[in-house]
Amino acid sequence: MQCIYTPSYSIQSHHHDDFFHCYNYFPSPSLSIHLVSMSVSESNRQNTMTSTVFKVAVLGGGISGAVCASTLARNGVSVTLFESARGPGGRMSQRREKTEDGKELHFDHGAPFFSVSKPEVARLVQEWESRGLVAEWREKFGSFDIQTLKFDNIEQEGLSKRFVGVPGMNSICKALCNESGVESKFGVGIGRVEWLDDEKLWSLIGVDGQNLGQFKGLVASDKNIVSTRIADVTGRLPPLDLKLLPELSEKLHNLPVRPCFAVMLAFAEPLSTIPVKGFSIKNSKVLSWAYCDSRKPGRSTTSERWVLHSTAEYAESIIAQTGLKKPSDVTLNKVAEELFQEFQRTGTKISQPFFKKAHRWGSAFPAASIAQEEKCLWDRNKRLAICGDFCVSPNVEGAIDSGLAAALRLKDISSSCL
Repeated sequence: MQCIYTPSYSIQSHHHDDFFHCYNYFPSPSLSIHLVSMSVSESNRQNTMTSTVFKVAVLGGGISGAVCASTLARNGVSVTLFESARGPGGRMSQRREKTEDGKELHFDHGAPFFSVSKPEVARLVQEWESRGLVAEWREKFGSFDIQTLKFDNIEQEGLSKRFVGVPGMNSICKALCNESGVESKFGVGIGRVEWLDDEKLWSLIGVDGQNLGQFKGLVASDKNIVSTRIADVTGRLPPLDLKLLPELSEKLHNLPVRPCFAVMLAFAEPLSTIPVKGFSIKNSKVLSWAYCDSRKPGRSTTSERWVLHSTAEYAESIIAQTGLKKPSDVTLNKVAEELFQEFQRTGTKISQPFFKKAHRWGSAFPAASIAQEEKCLWDRNKRLAICGDFCVSPNVEGAIDSGLAAALRLKDISSSCL
């Protein structure tokens, strides 16, 4: 069976509480997904022809890039995915830490969960669930008011569906990046992206100067490929020169982001004074969100592990003092202690954790959506798609939706290039 994606645009209207705005999903035009049956011989013939003729590079192994790569590969396109990190996931990655006594701890320190409102994304999630890659997280959620020191808006277990990767949030991206037809290269940074006008091909050069190959199509799912912000972090220019994309450069010139610090905590005993396992924090200048990571399906229960997320304002104030370079241990220890102190105000008997560590997400959430209707930016002449949560909405479903749209553009044009 071959997956063929055809566009069907309609406006959906949904309302969601601001409570979960970073993890729930906002309305945008929908993309219908249709499955078209083919004979095995016809499918194999088409896949062979496409894969030998049309090669696509996907830059970035987060959920948007992974979904795009998987979708293209399932449609017979030859895909090579490049990710500078050691593994896939992006903000859906899982962090492995070791305590002083050698105990290993795992934390989903980025997106704690995701929800689904769009039919095309729901179908994907249903498939992932059938493969054991995701499970529903059924717990109580609510909010805590720092001024009144009270929990409120407690939502009963299972009222809203929230999904998590199993056994970690990165399990989905891992599986997609290892599907047939996707060649994934991790720990490979892109130093330069060049358009070869005579050959009508994209050429990729690694940060070490290595020639990484030439491709007929290119998908940039990592905004750092085009964002000038990367120069402030690494001292290098962004790999893709916006002068190559005059029609898209205005939207891409400045991609505003909101930073966040995450603090990972591990306790020997459950925090029984907290009546929920995930909650937002009202009226705090420091803390925005807290969740019990160890209560997710498929997680180890040898310790109780919580993750705290700072407010964007707090993170910006720290970065204003330290800059965008890698934060020092002194800075991270200070952040960890300040977020933990704010967290202690939510319970009368929160013990000291045996593990406490902070992590900086310098560009945690996009502050604007640059392609809500189109879902991805597209240059047909150069066969370039730019996708990610910064295109549709600042959450996991927005990233998935954008990755599907990018795959559709490349799939359609790959067929015409045969």
